[in-house]
Amino acid sequence: MKRRGLQLQNHQRILLTENHQFCKKVLGGKAFLEHLQEPEPLPGQICSTFTLCLHFRNQRFRSKPVPCACEPDFHDGFLLEVHKDSLGDGSKMVDATTMLSICDPVHMVLIKTDTFGETTLVASYFLEWRSVLAAENGITNVAVELLGVGTESKVSVGILNIRLEMYPQLNKTLSPEITNTQFALERQKTAEKERLFLVYAKQWWREYLQIRPTHNVRLVKIFAQDENGVNRPVCSYIRPLRAGRLLDTPRQAARFVSVLGYERAPVIGGGGGKQEQWCTLLAFLCRNKGDCEDHANLLCSLLLGFGLEAFVCVGTKAKGVPHTWVMTCGTDGTITFWESLTGHRYIHRPINPDDPPLVEQPKPLYPYRTIGCIFNHQKFLGNCQPSDAVEVCVFHLHDESKWKPMSGEAIKSVCSPGTTSSVPPFPPLCASTIDAAVTSNELELQLRILVSEHRKDLGLSTVWDDHLSYLLSPALAAYELERTTSISAGNEEFQDAVRRAVPDGHTFKGFPIHFVYRNARRAFATCLRSPFCEEIICCRGDQVRLAVRVRVFTYPESACAVWIMFACKYRSVL
Repeated sequence: MKRRGLQLQNHQRILLTENHQFCKKVLGGKAFLEHLQEPEPLPGQICSTFTLCLHFRNQRFRSKPVPCACEPDFHDGFLLEVHKDSLGDGSKMVDATTMLSICDPVHMVLIKTDTFGETTLVASYFLEWRSVLAAENGITNVAVELLGVGTESKVSVGILNIRLEMYPQLNKTLSPEITNTQFALERQKTAEKERLFLVYAKQWWREYLQIRPTHNVRLVKIFAQDENGVNRPVCSYIRPLRAGRLLDTPRQAARFVSVLGYERAPVIGGGGGKQEQWCTLLAFLCRNKGDCEDHANLLCSLLLGFGLEAFVCVGTKAKGVPHTWVMTCGTDGTITFWESLTGHRYIHRPINPDDPPLVEQPKPLYPYRTIGCIFNHQKFLGNCQPSDAVEVCVFHLHDESKWKPMSGEAIKSVCSPGTTSSVPPFPPLCASTIDAAVTSNELELQLRILVSEHRKDLGLSTVWDDHLSYLLSPALAAYELERTTSISAGNEEFQDAVRRAVPDGHTFKGFPIHFVYRNARRAFATCLRSPFCEEIICCRGDQVRLAVRVRVFTYPESACAVWIMFACKYRSVL
């Protein structure tokens, strides 16, 4: 069966197919001036790299890493299928006119990885691929200027040379006038929808302030800036996301989101301000870390995909620090808060301020203090209760005296998938490319070397007990199980095995610790900052035997939960 596709080159190539494909070739980059002075890396030398990540209509690609340079040597090709979900009969070749109606762009994200494995989002760009439909021979070359992100969203970071090729060639190409007219109509339609929504949002906000003047200090967030500095309705950052076979339960989804790295958007200068930057999902996943809003948006989308009624909550934590978290509403009225940065869950039981003083009130265990609004892909509700304190908040969402809703139709007009809008499509999750056993062994070996070197510097010899190291495995598995399910299991067997392995008159000490990165040296430095762990690593005494066990648990997007346990046994001489 023939496939139509697109090919992109920058010495990157991309092919699209729909029964057409285009090949996109990325033919190299230039004018990445920040790297003008970087020397050529020597063979085998570890250096910073660029990686280009793509998403197009549920297909994801990643280029080979290339050394950072003023003219990075990208030479990759990607074959993208131009499939049309609503066509039904996949054996028919679609024509250029039909493909012109497929308005999804190719989302390109450029990631920089430094020599320590830390990732930085360099640029995020939406490529309009349909110009190839009017190109002679179905081939066109475009120079894409990439702009920075966040506070640098108006600054050029470099240029990618890209070739688009259609496969197989179109029987009949379109005229440039037709494609340009289509693009202009789409832009006009999108702009009008966004203008009408803005008019509606302003009216909604005026009405909200008329309820109570103090509402103007509540955290009611209708729009948020993405990495390119574009203001988007917050509801557009959410969409039901199904993880296929990669995640089995909502709690496993919460665990996955929590092991993605947390990093606040960078701020230039002092003042302690917070730079707002809600990332598109592709940028968040490719960088493998983001702010609390990114985590909450992803978790909410996954919980919606699992069939739960989920919302992102916007409010504050202690000391008035702005924060976002996730809430689910059970069919029995149970309200559960999900902390996306930790995976912790909290049942919300509101305090009734009208109860007599002697009535015992529930003590909130969650860290949240105030709540201004909640939203998902279809709803936006502003909190209009007398107090915005979470502990007294009642989540009767259909009671408009407590929650002021936005029009579902207005939200749908700018946030619903498939509409002509500036809302980027959601990419699918990718399976992990990390071999858990190999990575665990490598980290464990590196930690053994680091411990031995550290003890040698202290004038201490090191004897490893392989059997004791192996016995630590069940404990690490139990810790991860507890983080995922809140169920503790297997502790009795672990304790019994350790008792058998430690002779009478000997003392056993163990120290478990958890990381979300795979840098052994960084993890070891963190462990040494714990007095209890340092006591184990630097243990002195008679018949000292050391043990270390590493267990890496892999999640989608190559996210990892890394558990390390240091232990020692020695003969007590007191």
